Amino acid sequence: MNKTADFSLLFVVFIWGVTFVMVQNALSFLDPFTFNAVRFFMAFVFLLIPYISTLHKKGKTWNKGLFIAGFHIGVWLFLGYGLQTIGLNYTTPAKTGFITGLSVVMVPVFSLLLLKHRLSRNTIIGVATATIGLYLMTFADRSNLNIGDLLVFLCAISFAMQIITTARYAKTLPALPLTLIQVSTVSLLSFVSAFIFKENHSVIFSSEVMLQKDVWTALLVTAALATAFAFFAQTFFQAYTTPTRVALIFSMEPVFAALSSYILIGEKLTTASIIGCAFIFLGMIFAELPVKKKKPVTQGFS
Repeated sequence: MNKTADFSLLFVVFIWGVTFVMVQNALSFLDPFTFNAVRFFMAFVFLLIPYISTLHKKGKTWNKGLFIAGFHIGVWLFLGYGLQTIGLNYTTPAKTGFITGLSVVMVPVFSLLLLKHRLSRNTIIGVATATIGLYLMTFADRSNLNIGDLLVFLCAISFAMQIITTARYAKTLPALPLTLIQVSTVSLLSFVSAFIFKENHSVIFSSEVMLQKDVWTALLVTAALATAFAFFAQTFFQAYTTPTRVALIFSMEPVFAALSSYILIGEKLTTASIIGCAFIFLGMIFAELPVKKKKPVTQGFS
């Protein structure tokens, strides 16, 4: 089951990486909070359909603890996506993917401090190697840092906490209801934020936006695949792996983001970025290597 979880989460990361360009294109017509509100509401509807269809087979699963857990995870998810989507207005899709990947460094620390999870030697080597890769991809050229990069860095902290809180609840609570509460929390908080910050949330119904194929393609793809499927898969499969392992798999997101940016919009990859991609990949491989157990030493009699 561990390998199935790893490959499933890697596919989720692939989806996230290739949708950066689509989101940035849609943001030229929609403000960030409105985009996230609609995206996560659509994801809620996509998840609600299979839940209702299987409701007669399930017992009572909803309780106060489930709502608190889902809301807790959803708040971190809202902060992560809100900061990330705003940051995309000021920086490039590839850099957004790179900096978001810094959560791979934060998760082991948070996991040790908050969940008391010990790290194996191979995991520590993997995290260190991936960190070098992220440094090469993100901070090799400091002159290009801007406010968007700072916002995305704060988003990385939020995503790290989302992984930690998911690990806390995934093994004891049902995945689908927990995911439903997560995405509905993000949608609700995004709608509220659009009002607070006086974003023109009604622009979604304007003729200009209604006729934009790119906007609706981005909303449908991100809602169905990058949100509904992705977060249900994360919530379900994280019960079978560790937060640090999840973070290492998620560190592949900047690699997929860079490749998709290169293919779709011709964004150039520097030598440092290419080397960084290789280090991130090696870091994930190191973490997957089995830990050799020391053989017990037997003492003879002289």
